[in-house]
Amino acid sequence: MTATSTGALRQLLGSSRPVSWINTAYPFAAAYLMAGGGVDLALVVGTLYFLIPYNLLMYGVNDVFDYESDLRNPRKGSIEGIVLDRRWHRTTIWASVLSNLPFVLALVLLGSAASTAVLTVSVLAVIAYSAPVLRFKERPVLDSLTSSTHFVSPAVFGLVLAGGSPVGGALAALVAFFLWGMASHAFGAVQDVTADREAGIASVATWLGAARTTRLAIALYAAAGVVVLGTGWPGALAAVLVVPYVISIWPFRSLPDERCEEANAGWRRFIWFNLGTGFLITQLLIAIAWTR
Repeated sequence: MTATSTGALRQLLGSSRPVSWINTAYPFAAAYLMAGGGVDLALVVGTLYFLIPYNLLMYGVNDVFDYESDLRNPRKGSIEGIVLDRRWHRTTIWASVLSNLPFVLALVLLGSAASTAVLTVSVLAVIAYSAPVLRFKERPVLDSLTSSTHFVSPAVFGLVLAGGSPVGGALAALVAFFLWGMASHAFGAVQDVTADREAGIASVATWLGAARTTRLAIALYAAAGVVVLGTGWPGALAAVLVVPYVISIWPFRSLPDERCEEANAGWRRFIWFNLGTGFLITQLLIAIAWTR
């Protein structure tokens, strides 16, 4: 392998945010299995798709079109993302598209009209978030709605692909997950208020300001905790899992815009909280499956 190809692979890997792969693959696989799906081809293909190609499309396209903002962003260059070298922009776009096409085609063939509709919404939301003209990420509130769709739609797709329907406890879980996703995106945008404003990029945080956006995130986390109570026992225990998130971002509820980068401490905690939360959610899912 040449130095050039090694550099390209390193950039593509970094752009896909490996630390976040599980955040989309896990919801799909968990929903598929809980809805009655088995360890079959659809599970394997879907999990692999939402693990890597989906994330490359989501974050790779974003890195290409957010290049100017990323140059001003002090948190880039870590597990939170890279500044994608301009020489690899075209390669990243092509790699994103070509890696997604075979998986999407396979999932369409393995699924139904309903699951294909969900998959279409999921992929379009990923593209619309960062692509020129659409740029949903620059439309305050719509940015958080779209970002949450990125993570909840794989779960909805898994549910529908397995022949399930988003009703009852499943609907409550999905709505709670969606509110959690909106809260997480909104708070994540707080640390970038200065960099985004300097780059002329709008977001829910540049619109509301750091303090009010943090308070919105707190309210959304709390709402997620209330809604998840509708899943019944023992799923309702997941309500307590929002508490660490609220406690973590509570100190930033009055954060001035000029000190927005201090919110990065809360965001870093969020990344690690997700690992613990994922483990506990898994235990709850096992308990739910055991009681059926």
